Amino acid sequence: MSTKDYLEKDYYKVLGVSKTASKDEIKSSYRKLARENHPDANTGDPKAEDRFKEISEAYNVLSDDKRRKEYDDARSLFGGSYRPGGGGTGPGGFDMSDLFGQGGGTAGGTTGGGERLSDLFGGLFGGRGRGGTGTRSRRGSDVETETTLTFREAADGATRSFQLASDAPCPTCKGTGAKAGTAPRMCPKCSGTGHENTNLGGFSLSEPCSECKGRGLVVDDPCATCNGSGRGKSTRTIQTRIPGGVADGQRIRIKGKGAPGENGGPAGDLYVVVHVKEHPVFGRSGDNVTITVPVTFPEAVLGADVRIPTLTGFPVTVKVPPGTQNGHKLRVRGKGATRKDGTAGDMIVTLEVSVPRDLNGDAREALEKFRAATSDFDPRDGLEARAKGA
Repeated sequence: MSTKDYLEKDYYKVLGVSKTASKDEIKSSYRKLARENHPDANTGDPKAEDRFKEISEAYNVLSDDKRRKEYDDARSLFGGSYRPGGGGTGPGGFDMSDLFGQGGGTAGGTTGGGERLSDLFGGLFGGRGRGGTGTRSRRGSDVETETTLTFREAADGATRSFQLASDAPCPTCKGTGAKAGTAPRMCPKCSGTGHENTNLGGFSLSEPCSECKGRGLVVDDPCATCNGSGRGKSTRTIQTRIPGGVADGQRIRIKGKGAPGENGGPAGDLYVVVHVKEHPVFGRSGDNVTITVPVTFPEAVLGADVRIPTLTGFPVTVKVPPGTQNGHKLRVRGKGATRKDGTAGDMIVTLEVSVPRDLNGDAREALEKFRAATSDFDPRDGLEARAKGA
C-alpha cells in the first residue's frame, strides 16, 4: 500500500469507527458491513462489489497493528492536506465466488488477464503467494527525505547522497524472527497461509490468522534483537541523480529506492522534496531563466551591444534596439534550465533603464540641449484625458 493510497482513503470512515477504535470494534464493524454489502447478498446492486472491496481493504489495514500505525503516521504527517487524484481500488469483472470460496472454492481464481486473484488481492484478504505456500510477499514502504540545491544545480541537475533509515530484515536472525540455532515452524492454525476463514452465513471471509498474526509462521524461541518480529532498522547510503529543471518545493519520485520489501516483495520508492536557494542575479519562470540587466539612457535611446552573464559562466552579447523602453524583454535561446527531454529553456532578459544620480557640468549641458531638441515630444500626452474617461 503506497503513501498515496493511505492519504486518499479514510479507512476509519469506511468502517464507521473512530480513530481510537479497538481491534474488537474494528472487527465487529467489518463483519457487519461485509455481511450487508457482500455482492452475493446484493445481486441487484452493481455498486455493492466496490463497497465490499473498499470495506475489506480498510479492514486489512486497520486490523494489522503495523499497517495501522503506518497508515496513521502517514495521514498525521500530511495533516489531511493531500488532495486525492482519484483512481479505483482494483480490477473488476471477476467472479466474487472465485475470491471468497463459495461452495468450497478457494482464492485461486483468475481475472480476464490471467492473473491469480490471490496474487492481486493477497494483501487485501490475507491470501498466499503464487507458490501456494509460506507467507505472501509485501512491497516495501515509501521513504521521504529532502535536499537543498543551489540555483545552478537545480537548473542543470545534481547528484546527491542520502542516508536513509528504514525497516529491513533483522540482522541477527536474518528476518526469521527465531533465535540463533532455532527456526520458526509453520503455524498449525492456518497451515502457513497467514489467514483464517470465518463463516458469516452463506459465505466466508478471510482474516489475518489470530495465532501467527498473518505471518504464517510461529516462533517458539524468539530472537532477542527483534523480539520475534523478524524486522529491524537499517541505515544505508544511496546516491541518486536529481534531474535538471527541478523547482523549489517540488517532490520527485525515485523508483525502487525506498524501504526493502518483505518475502521477496519489491522495494518502495524514495520521494525527495527539493529546496532551491535563491540566486542574487538569476530567477526562474518555468524552464526559462530570468535576469534583469541595467542599460544606460544613451544605450536605450541609441541602441547598443550589451554583454550579459549566463548560468553556464560564459557571457553572451545581446543587441539592444534603438528606442528601447524600460522593461523591454529580450529572449536568448537555449540558455535556460534543463527540460525533461534534455533540451534547455531560454533566458529572458528584462532591460532596465538606469538613470545616473549625479551629473558633471558637460553631461548636464548635453542633456539640456537634448531636452530642448526634443521639446515637441511629450510622453504624458493624453494621460489626464485617459484618466478622466476611466
